[in-house]
Amino acid sequence: MPGLVSVKTPPDASPLTISVTEAGSVSESRNSKFASSTPKKTPSPSTSRSRPSPDRKKKPPESPVLDESSLDNPDLGPFLLKLARDAIASGDGPNKALEYALRASKSFERCAAEGEPSLDLAMSLHVVAAIYCSLGRFEEAIPVLERAIGVPEVARGADHALAAFSGYMQLGDTFSMLGQVERSIHCYEEGLKIQIEALGETDPRVGETCRYLAEARVQAMQFDEAESLCKKTLEIHSVHSEPASLEEAADRRLMALICEAKGDYESALEHLVLASMAMIANGQDNEVAAIDVSIGNIYLSLCRYDEAIFSYQKALTVFKSSRGDNHPSVASVFVRLAELYYKTGKLRESGSYCENALRIYAKPVPGTTAEEIAGGMTEISAIYESINEPEEALKLLQKALKLLEDKPGQQSTIAGIEARMGVMFYLVGRYGEARSSFESAVAKLRASGERKSPFFGVVLNQMGLACVQLFKIDEAVELFEEARGILEKECGPCHQDTIGVYTNLAATYDAMGRVEDAIEILEYVLKLREEQLGTANPDFDDEKKRLSELLKEAGKARNRKAKSLQNLIDPNSKRTKKETKRWSGLGFRIG
Repeated sequence: MPGLVSVKTPPDASPLTISVTEAGSVSESRNSKFASSTPKKTPSPSTSRSRPSPDRKKKPPESPVLDESSLDNPDLGPFLLKLARDAIASGDGPNKALEYALRASKSFERCAAEGEPSLDLAMSLHVVAAIYCSLGRFEEAIPVLERAIGVPEVARGADHALAAFSGYMQLGDTFSMLGQVERSIHCYEEGLKIQIEALGETDPRVGETCRYLAEARVQAMQFDEAESLCKKTLEIHSVHSEPASLEEAADRRLMALICEAKGDYESALEHLVLASMAMIANGQDNEVAAIDVSIGNIYLSLCRYDEAIFSYQKALTVFKSSRGDNHPSVASVFVRLAELYYKTGKLRESGSYCENALRIYAKPVPGTTAEEIAGGMTEISAIYESINEPEEALKLLQKALKLLEDKPGQQSTIAGIEARMGVMFYLVGRYGEARSSFESAVAKLRASGERKSPFFGVVLNQMGLACVQLFKIDEAVELFEEARGILEKECGPCHQDTIGVYTNLAATYDAMGRVEDAIEILEYVLKLREEQLGTANPDFDDEKKRLSELLKEAGKARNRKAKSLQNLIDPNSKRTKKETKRWSGLGFRIG
């Protein structure tokens, strides 16, 4: 029985390579960070892919002249799929292949027995969708895949289960490339259900799909769900793999990422050490160095600076010797060292490492992806922001945005960069540009299904502050109210971000003359501080004084003239540069 195996398409994957066998079956080759369709020697395969040699290019066969009646020939579908394969292999481009694949699917549909599902039709539709994706026409691929999913009947056996599983996973990948994370996750879950039903819960291929789905959950910042899936993957691989296997190492690296995102640094460190031991046992020096960087990140989060420096320097030595002084992996370690020295107050050393990294990004070696450069620039911009150089930070963010703007599957990353740019614009007093950046980020986050995340709530709050500065009070109130609903649910009423939104909303209500609403919110905030957060916070006295003033004014005259927003907005809430929490690997900061 063909294995039911997931194949992850990360945002930075190289274009899809489609292979159509003589029999018309389809395989899809993608790069993957943590998952692959077969057991492999390393969890981080090369991003290189085979390309036809220019000397070997053959002229593709001429397009046959076919009338509609010829599509009734049952031999035509496999023949057209072979022509599609030849068109791709010859380098003639996917457009000719698309033409052949479309005609093949029509032929399979017409030749299918009435009332009987045709797996040939399903697989030809998979080919059509894959070619659409290789052309960047993801929206057109979706209805094709939705149709393909409806063809097989899982109850008919393993082949039908494979076809349905493949369709769901391919559809999930396509939604992922469009930035529609929630719909992508739903498709992966449906595929996993079919795979478990066909293979059982402990099959190693189920473990690969669980890890695959866990990655998607991490991208959506659903860390509890991701942790549960990753634990299941570890359990499956502990049964089917040798101790200290590469599969276990990949699982533990993902688990470490999840633990770090949840703030459980000690557990993250434990998983990384075990992963490193497995990589050492398998002779994977570059992977060991990559894990050393992650270990350094954990030590940095724990303020164990000497140990962090040691880990970074170990990785730097390996990367320089194996990849060269100008490789982006070397630049990434420079960025980590720059952040470390900033945190320890050594600004000169920090700036020097930033400059060294930027020199590498300015003249990237062949094979460096735009995503690597953009990610590095975004991280360096955060350091410039921290040392109060917002203009320099803005320039780097704008460069990063330009690198990613045409890349599929980068909507969430672009939204994070635009949100950061909005903060920078706000800091330098360019409120109109700040609002535009936040608005663009909000639109992308809504489209990608991240409207329930804490980050989305924070961006709404920041956009509301920009609207206040532009005297767009009604719009600001709507944004603050939406942010409040999200942060109350996702972070709880006592979280610092939620309290900040409460304060901003109360001030804006007061400015609109909605004194009773403002009083209600401030009374609630003071109650939270007195009963749960403590009254030592310096904002407590200020909020108490403002509430007292509102109560006095409400008692005298409800229809008073609105106060200036400059005097009403909490200065601490206006300040956008503050301590932030980094979501490692996910390309943005929230705070």
